[in-house]
Amino acid sequence: MRVRAMDIAIVGGGAAAVGLLDALAGRTGRTGAINVFEPSAQLWRGRPYGPDLDAVRVNAPPANMSIRAGDSGHYSAWLGTRSTEYVDELLGEPLIPRALYGDYLAHTAEKAVASLAEQGRQVRVVAARVTGIDRAGGRPVLRTDGAHGQEYEVGQVALCLGGGVPQDLYGLAGQPDFIADPYPLAAALDHVPPESDVTVIGSGLTAVDVVVSLAARGHQGRITLVSRGGVLPFVRQRANGRRPRHVTTERVAQLHQAQGRLTLDDLISLLRTELAEAGEDFDTLTAELLGAGGAADPVRRLREQLAAVDDPHIGRRVLQQTAHTVGPCAWPLLGASDQGRLRRHLRTAVGLASPMVPMNASVLMRLLDSGQLTFASGLRAIERTGGRGFRVRDDDGVRTASLVVNA
Repeated sequence: MRVRAMDIAIVGGGAAAVGLLDALAGRTGRTGAINVFEPSAQLWRGRPYGPDLDAVRVNAPPANMSIRAGDSGHYSAWLGTRSTEYVDELLGEPLIPRALYGDYLAHTAEKAVASLAEQGRQVRVVAARVTGIDRAGGRPVLRTDGAHGQEYEVGQVALCLGGGVPQDLYGLAGQPDFIADPYPLAAALDHVPPESDVTVIGSGLTAVDVVVSLAARGHQGRITLVSRGGVLPFVRQRANGRRPRHVTTERVAQLHQAQGRLTLDDLISLLRTELAEAGEDFDTLTAELLGAGGAADPVRRLREQLAAVDDPHIGRRVLQQTAHTVGPCAWPLLGASDQGRLRRHLRTAVGLASPMVPMNASVLMRLLDSGQLTFASGLRAIERTGGRGFRVRDDDGVRTASLVVNA
């Protein structure tokens, strides 16, 4: 059966969909129905922002997490005085539980849907998974799954799919004592024995969430973060109120218009100017970043970065901020060779653009100092043993784990 007369189809009902609905609600004078396709029960919250442990926090302060374009205070205004309950003392800003951020997303979506209805634009949620998109006479046609799957002919399609679940790189799906997806952590970790040896695959923000959540639940067993590169995210620094003056979307657009192209060297030149104006050196910054991208001594690096939360140097702050503002503008303007140069440092770039918060870094540091948490790099394989548990092969040889969490 084919359904017609739909203006927009939004595939996915998480945070990106909320941002789109909020923007559409602010653009009056338009017509047409909107369908949101989302099979999950966690409508508007996406995979990370459903009900969970209070220890699982959003990895950025409220000013960085507004869902409304052009209004960085939208989320803070919604929080009101509740934000004072969750201040990270090292950062000097509130870090809100993911579940509470999910409440904000749901509230914003519901207000957008009501506003669109007042404008004569109905928003319908279809609890089905989209399995394909075809063309019919120039218009997209969406197919949904299930015994009663339907086709939907639409004017426009917006893909709001999120980051997806962790890949099963070692073929462990379905094995006992293997947690394929750690979110929500409250449910995923509920049956982890407190004395068990836990291996966490990965060393990014999701892996940090797993470790912090285990600690919050009083886990007593050994925890090992094991990955191919052994690189932790950077630690977020306290905001200093300074906004970039040279590494901006306006300057990137001007360079592109004047030259007809944009190069990585152009962006480096802007950053050099930004740093020089603050009395800092580009080469010193890059040496620090490239050193942090190696696998040697992540414990020492974590300790140094925790000590540098209040460091006055602006370099990392500029890169962190502009990765999210200038990055989406600059990336498609770069040539393939320059994009390739940046991709070679992808892990460092991701860890810098999306750093862990100091409160989580402090938990990791405490567990490392006590010996309960260890790192291993050069991950090659994880295999099920003949009995219970797993064999983990990495640069340090072979270790065992009673339980593996995929992060």
